[in-house]
Amino acid sequence: MRRRWSWLCCATWTTILFLYLPIGVLILFSFNASRLSASWQGFTFDWYRLLANDRSLITAALNSCFIAVVSTGLALCLGVSGVLGLEGLRARQQDVIDSAIMLPLVIPEVMMGVALMLFFVTIRMPLTLATVIIGHVVFNVPLVMVIVRSRLKKLDRRLTEAARDLGASRWQVFRRVTEPLLRPAIVGAGLIAFTVSLDDFIVTFFVAGPGATTLPLKVYSMIKAGITPEINALSTMVVVASMSLVGLSLLLQRKFV
Repeated sequence: MRRRWSWLCCATWTTILFLYLPIGVLILFSFNASRLSASWQGFTFDWYRLLANDRSLITAALNSCFIAVVSTGLALCLGVSGVLGLEGLRARQQDVIDSAIMLPLVIPEVMMGVALMLFFVTIRMPLTLATVIIGHVVFNVPLVMVIVRSRLKKLDRRLTEAARDLGASRWQVFRRVTEPLLRPAIVGAGLIAFTVSLDDFIVTFFVAGPGATTLPLKVYSMIKAGITPEINALSTMVVVASMSLVGLSLLLQRKFV
């Protein structure tokens, strides 16, 4: 039994190293004084200072943050409303809609990006920040609904029934009972949606037009000229921000479950 347990621990740590060792190397070489990532020549913060003075990079970062904030807000409004609306349907209808909700999460992002691009071209809508926001809302709404719906299923229905018996209206039940209980899941879903939107490249690549360059697109354009410590520094900032948001989301969901 102990031998089997040791093998499982070894496999776990091997998997963790396989996933995170490349990220650790990337973070380490973002502080490399050499412009060539192949050799280490000392410790420096020069590449981070260079990023702070890059106007095009700052513009791309602001575009990414704006798109992530707006798309997350819209996804939360639509997703939470959709989850609450599902509760009034029959079980078979809920199963059908649940399957439809999962579809955008399982189909390849390339297919979704191409489909959205063809849709915008068909309706003759110019590719701008608005089309990127719409594209991000499309894949964020199902994500929000899955997270919030899983939390809603765990709630004690007797609480809402008691509130109704005491004379509370539907809005009062939602505001005083349902929303406070769902708040951790809503906040967690918002953080996850923000992270996914901030990091998305494939869908954004197909639906972004001139002036709608996001941070992932900027990184991709920089990589074409070769991997430099500046790219490592930028990637490090994105990785740290993404992992922090995901960790905060998981912490909130576990704390209040």
